[in-house]
Amino acid sequence: MNLRNIGLILNRELKSYFSSLTVYLVIVMFLLMTGYFFYNLLVTFSVVSIQAQADPMLARQYQLLNINETVIRPLFGSISIILLLMTPLLTMRLFAEEKKTGTIELLLTFPVNDIDVVLGKYLACLVVLLAMILLTVTYPVIVVMLGTPEVMPIVTGYLGLVLLGAAATSLGIFTSSATENQIVSASMSFGMLFFFWLISYSVPLVSPGLGQILGYLSINEHITSMSKGVVDSEDVVYYLCFVALFLFLTLRSLETNRWR
Repeated sequence: MNLRNIGLILNRELKSYFSSLTVYLVIVMFLLMTGYFFYNLLVTFSVVSIQAQADPMLARQYQLLNINETVIRPLFGSISIILLLMTPLLTMRLFAEEKKTGTIELLLTFPVNDIDVVLGKYLACLVVLLAMILLTVTYPVIVVMLGTPEVMPIVTGYLGLVLLGAAATSLGIFTSSATENQIVSASMSFGMLFFFWLISYSVPLVSPGLGQILGYLSINEHITSMSKGVVDSEDVVYYLCFVALFLFLTLRSLETNRWR
């Protein structure tokens, strides 16, 4: 692994990203969707709070209203789903486009290791994804200005989003390395990500032992506690192992291309 080579590939990919209209469209779509959910959550909380203050019958309900539970947690849940929708649109071109145009063979003939190529491309996509997540910080800032939410669940919630984004990016780069068609890559990534998202819904339908395994494999189960302000080392290890696994599979996919 050569840090200089990784830096060069990272810089090359970032220039490619921000010279393309696609990344700006993805960012705008991401912000529009997350902004829509934030607006609805905040307005709903405000309306219910005002009604609870005006109606004595709702006084007890007003006391139970919690801005973290009614705005912050649902917001992170919405952002996480939208993040899974947007990530395949960012990763689909990383290897698929180069394989289609034939530039992947030229890249692999340079004096760089496969791991340098994979990490450079992965980090470039991760930088774009982190920029998207960073732009949503205005939402909790507005909540802090209007109310008194607990800060720790916001901090840990963003940690969860970063780890989720890192995991989704690693899976997306793997599917991109497995095909030369960007649409196929995005479709595969969507399908696999939502498989890992939906398996948690099967937990109540199976035996306790199998349910525990499915719950651990589910990509969304590990972000739930973070949105409550709790960081469990098991959750962090899960995401790091997820990233390592799919980056490893990407390397094996590139080795297969070399043999061809």
